[in-house]
Formats: sequence, C-alpha cells, structure tokens
Amino acid sequence: MVEIVFEPEPLPETRAAILEGLIAFNQQQTEGTQSPPRNVALALRDPETGAAIGGLTARIGYSRMFVELLYVPQTLRGQGIGEKLMREAEELARQAGCIGIRLDTFSFQAPGFYEKLGYTVFGTLADYPPGTASSSFTNP
Repeated sequence: MVEIVFEPEPLPETRAAILEGLIAFNQQQTEGTQSPPRNVALALRDPETGAAIGGLTARIGYSRMFVELLYVPQTLRGQGIGEKLMREAEELARQAGCIGIRLDTFSFQAPGFYEKLGYTVFGTLADYPPGTASSSFTNP
C-alpha cells in the first residue's frame, strides 16, 4: 500500500517524481505531436552587479506559452519594460511554434496592462484572494 506524506515544502525528489511522471504520461498521450514542455526566462539584470532584479518566467508546451511570473521593480515601472518583456516573450513563443499565450493575474496586479497589450479575459475567479479577483488572459 502507498503512503500519503505531507511535505510543508516539497522535497526536490518529490517534485521531480511528480513532474517526470506527468511529463512521461503526457508525452504518451500526445506522442509525435509535441516536444516536452520547457521553462524559459527573460531576466532583468542590474548592469553594475549582474544580479537578477526581475523579469519573466514561462513554460512552453502543447502549442502554448504560459507566463508564470512577471515582475518589474517599482523603480523601473512606467518605462515600457513590462511591455518589452511581454513582446519578447511573444517572439519566443512564435519561434517555438506556439499559437498563443496565457497567463493569470490578480485584480490588484496588472489586468489593464494585459488588456492594453491585446490580451482578453477567458475566466475570472471572484474573491481570490478575498476581496479581489484572479483573471486568466489569453492571446489571440
């Protein structure tokens, strides 16, 4: 019999077992149609130190890109950097053969920013987190 064991912070080998098993299963189901999902990043780096200070992470797979995280430091906002990150992500997606991009954002983050870039809402979860909402966007 198998045990279910709670890990308050997933162990690396636990995450690897889940991810590798899921990727293997998905590849069997989509054999010959897709390459395995891969992770990509566009880093914002401090020019003096080379340290990462923000950027974008995404996963490419099954003909779509999923933007997981996008962060521009407060001091750099309003300078077009967020738009440049998204446009570069869109180009990466095109080069990878993706037919679209999807992402999630909270109502207190940047829904208007994504709408301005041409993304449309395809779902909203009300009161998540409490008192706000989470929306899923896509393009095209």
